[in-house]
Amino acid sequence: MRIASFNINGVKARLPRLLEWLEETRPAVACLQEVKSQEEGFPFEEFEKIGYHAICHGQKGFNGVAILADGVAPVESGRGLPGDPEDEQARFIEADVRGVRVVNLYLPNGNPQPGPKFDYKIAWMERLRTRLGELLESEMPVVVVGDFNVIPEDKDVFSVRAMANDALMQPASRDAYARLLNDGWTDAIDTLNPRGGVWTFWDYQAGAWQRDHGFRIDHLLLSPQAADRMTAAGVDKAYRGREKASDHAPVWVEIRD
Repeated sequence: MRIASFNINGVKARLPRLLEWLEETRPAVACLQEVKSQEEGFPFEEFEKIGYHAICHGQKGFNGVAILADGVAPVESGRGLPGDPEDEQARFIEADVRGVRVVNLYLPNGNPQPGPKFDYKIAWMERLRTRLGELLESEMPVVVVGDFNVIPEDKDVFSVRAMANDALMQPASRDAYARLLNDGWTDAIDTLNPRGGVWTFWDYQAGAWQRDHGFRIDHLLLSPQAADRMTAAGVDKAYRGREKASDHAPVWVEIRD
């Protein structure tokens, strides 16, 4: 069972590339971030034509997350990260698919820092930890995927110096991510690539893709019950090089049914 995550950077703008990827790699579950579309404008029908059923937590022009499942309908179990009733940003959705709880998130970027956007990021991560703690207690197989907007360690970036002042690499961001792992989550890509050097994002600016100046911010976290079933994980890097591509590459993990 392949569960994938793809920050698509606009589902309408990238739809041809997205459909290509789905048909060529055929993940059982595909989680999308930054769909930048409200539900009424989300292309459900295009995915249904190729056998995928979707749920979407959308927002006009910004954010937005969706879960697609191949041949079955995702059973939604929650949308919107609990803990702040005034937070209306569409960044979190979870669903059950084939016996696995799938959590899809688009974590706040936090730039510029310091400032209110960074404070929102750290508060959001604290709320996330609370929700993920509840899921750990359930002892279900859970896979948490998405754009975390955190570079966990120096080995996960092309240049520590270039990103030193970015919100993605601040000690508070890294500490909050580390606390998630210490709670019992397994970082699939890191576990299988302990030396690092695996990127999931390349900026559109300054020839970052051509120079391979990237970093790892798209993560796949597995509960102990899912980690025991992990067989592989990787990055579909080549899709970043296609015409009119997203600035992220898809990431995926495979677990035994």
